[in-house]
Amino acid sequence: MNKDEKASSVPPTPQTQSSSFVLGFEDQDLLKRDDLRPVRLQLELLKPDLILEEHQVRSTIVVFGSARVPDPETVERECKAAQKRVDEAPTDPDSVKELRRAERKREHCRYYTEARKFAEIVSKEAQSNTHLDYVIATGGGPGIMEAANRGATDAGAMSVGFNIALPHEQFPNPYISPELCFQFHYFALRKMHFLMRAKALVIFPGGFGTLDELFETLTLIQTGKIDPMPVLLFGESYWRRIVNFEAMAEEGMISEEDLNIFTFVESADQAWSHINAFYGEGDTPPPLMRSSPL
Repeated sequence: MNKDEKASSVPPTPQTQSSSFVLGFEDQDLLKRDDLRPVRLQLELLKPDLILEEHQVRSTIVVFGSARVPDPETVERECKAAQKRVDEAPTDPDSVKELRRAERKREHCRYYTEARKFAEIVSKEAQSNTHLDYVIATGGGPGIMEAANRGATDAGAMSVGFNIALPHEQFPNPYISPELCFQFHYFALRKMHFLMRAKALVIFPGGFGTLDELFETLTLIQTGKIDPMPVLLFGESYWRRIVNFEAMAEEGMISEEDLNIFTFVESADQAWSHINAFYGEGDTPPPLMRSSPL
């Protein structure tokens, strides 16, 4: 009789049916107590790290961006449906607003296309060695994240999804490699995993979450907590409208040199060329540094 069989053969008594008798690592009520938060934090650090090591994922390229940027096909369907409603009721203000929103999405869907193309380019170039380098990693959701995981799938390559449990449910997009699809409760641990193996960050237009991820990375590079790496802001017109980096330097809140931490790019090819130039075209990226402050 093995240990599991012995455990299941314990007679049901008031003592053995008490919650106190449950093994600590099987006691869900215990693990969810506030006192066990340090243990949960450690588990969220260890589980993805161990699985990524088992799959020999040595380095990643992280793609950030909005979950609200749909694929071109979806946008076209929405635009046609919205136009039809306006044609049927041209004076209805709600229909007109809906059409304007759909047309605005059409302008943004180029970012989906470029994110997908970028991920395909990277994945074709980087997953031919024993250790997996430059594996595409995203937040695991829809929009830009889906586009990047989809591009890796187009190349027949593996990709990572670091999902987050939210009050409004976020489901993993269908293009993440199932064995590399993770879920986090803590944003802090999720962001840590984004950077632990990252050799470049490509950041597409997005909202609060994308800005949070961008500025954490800029801060860590600025303060020397992590080594410099390519931080590529996709869509200069968007980023200059959203964040006035030069004004921060003019006000003395950052130095002029800090403006060199990031670079604006406009295309998948340009982003990939910049990464190659940073590390040396044709070279494999340096191995993961376990001595990193992260």
